[in-house]
Amino acid sequence: MEDGSCSALSVKAALEMIFEFDETGTISYANAEAEKKLEYKSGLCGHSIADVFPTEFKIEENAFTTEYPFDEKPRQFVAYRGNLTCFPVEAKIIKSGSTPEVYVCMANDMLEKEYLKREIAQVKQEAEHALKVKSEFVANVTHELRTPVNGVLGNVKELLDEDVDSRTMKSLRMIERCCVDMNKIIDNILDFSKLEAGKFTLEPRRFNVREMLDYVKGTHSAKITEKGLEFFMTVSPNVPEYVIGDELRIKQVLNNLLSNALKFTSVGKVTLEVLKTAQMNDRTELFFIVIDSGIGIDKADKDKLFQSFSQVDASISRRYGGTGLGLNISKQLVELMGGRIGVESQKGKGSTFSFSIWVGSCEEEKSAEQHTDTVNMSRYSSGVQAVSRQEDSEGGEVLKQFGTPQNREALKKALSKLILCVEMENWEKAEMFMDTIRQLTEGAPHEVGRVILRLKMAVQKENYDRITAGFEELKSFLQAEEVHA
Repeated sequence: MEDGSCSALSVKAALEMIFEFDETGTISYANAEAEKKLEYKSGLCGHSIADVFPTEFKIEENAFTTEYPFDEKPRQFVAYRGNLTCFPVEAKIIKSGSTPEVYVCMANDMLEKEYLKREIAQVKQEAEHALKVKSEFVANVTHELRTPVNGVLGNVKELLDEDVDSRTMKSLRMIERCCVDMNKIIDNILDFSKLEAGKFTLEPRRFNVREMLDYVKGTHSAKITEKGLEFFMTVSPNVPEYVIGDELRIKQVLNNLLSNALKFTSVGKVTLEVLKTAQMNDRTELFFIVIDSGIGIDKADKDKLFQSFSQVDASISRRYGGTGLGLNISKQLVELMGGRIGVESQKGKGSTFSFSIWVGSCEEEKSAEQHTDTVNMSRYSSGVQAVSRQEDSEGGEVLKQFGTPQNREALKKALSKLILCVEMENWEKAEMFMDTIRQLTEGAPHEVGRVILRLKMAVQKENYDRITAGFEELKSFLQAEEVHA
């Protein structure tokens, strides 16, 4: 084949071997890669296809014979070099359909691929072995660490029951707290090791959501009181009473986020909110939001938060402590439960951590949901639960059926009052009207629910720009609904 024809085929510089042969089996063209791989001293042209693939092609009476079907499917061949050594190839041979017939062979050297495949398999085996050794080492070391820590903790608890002076009592309390913290670190290391090794399994069971949340709040009540912070917990009325999930791991994620919120908040408040955001057959999506008024995080540092053994900067580790494992473990646990975790924050203005998980529905909840009064709102403030019923300006109960004319009118009024409160920077009343808006949109489409969620988070963070954007988005949707109605 001439160089001009070769250019037309754009095969001269191809990385695969390409050559042509005729009805007699004589090779008339070979690209540079074919010449290089097959190593015929005088060049490949003029040699027979039977020289290259002797097991597949035979030459009889000035013509080749073969069982190859000349289809588009690649097949495994053994190619022979000019020095009669051979190597495996994956080849595809097609015929032109012209007269006389021209056959084109395209082949890839499989020798390097097979070698790399073996290398990858070996590396993978070595990595799995190293991971196993590391996991066993971590398990053994943490077990050995836990034994003396628990020994110290046990003796300290015995001494705490005795009559000791205040100075000794203070030291004993400090030792007790250090032992508890050490056990938490050991638990984190074990969880991280299991997650990394892919040996972590969830243990779903039926549990009461609100009882779990009360327990989580009780766990942090001492720290809340000690720091003099306000704590608010709100549970949307459409959150099921019972669900099926891994209660222990949900509590672990919540405890981690709340511990961080309390750790990094000196004054102000911490808020925990729980919502139901989706229902798919017998699966329910729950959404958790933890908001604090603490030190906040720079936008550039947010990506570091969920990495293992990572904190925003060394000064935080020195001042506040921690291994940098908690959020990484939380992220992996949330993903195991089918959800996502994220953060919004501004330096010096606090942080908002949110995560979603999917849980199973209980049979008794399915019928109960049909009779639930979606107007009731469970609110927890400083350990006291208050149930309120939202009413309209005329004293009657607000119509909750989303999309009706009465509902749209009530929603417009609530939105106007919300924006007025925001303009006047009356954030307490703004949150109250935001609760009304959220209740009025309980049965709204999923995309509206997302807008409401973002709007509520913006109100809680007192972010004027995001509130305005959310208001306009919701207003546009309502106007579109009116047109379609």
